[in-house]
Amino acid sequence: MGDCADFSPYLSRCHSCRVESGCWMIYDRCNYMGNQYFMRRGDYPDFMRMGMNDIHSWRMIPMYRGNYRMRIYARENFGGQMYELMNDCDSIRYRYRMSDCMSCHVMDGHWLMYEHPHYRGRMWYFPPGQYRHWRNYGYPNMKFMSMRRIMDMC
Repeated sequence: MGDCADFSPYLSRCHSCRVESGCWMIYDRCNYMGNQYFMRRGDYPDFMRMGMNDIHSWRMIPMYRGNYRMRIYARENFGGQMYELMNDCDSIRYRYRMSDCMSCHVMDGHWLMYEHPHYRGRMWYFPPGQYRHWRNYGYPNMKFMSMRRIMDMC
């Protein structure tokens, strides 16, 4: 029903789940670290098929009905080229001629960022906040190439 930073006191292993309402990010490490997976209402009978061994923590994504706005930067600490997004972007390389996004400022809404264009590969959840460099959040060598708003997905 809410966030859980460490699932191990409840079950030693968890390989499946059912989402009855809302949207969630689940993590394969404690304290909301490691690989992330976006979950919406439905049954998830086998995490192994999703490329995940186990759930160790999860976070509920709050419902949001407002504007979406995020600034992406080519360099860490909000340096280099800057672009402001208000809609999904399937490829920063194609749309903005950026080869990399190394920091961002999420002003409004909740976003998913993907390591490959066209919303493919591993994803990460970004609620409103300032993200100066990915290594501060456990993603030291990450490159984000596409971004999607979490709106009517839940």
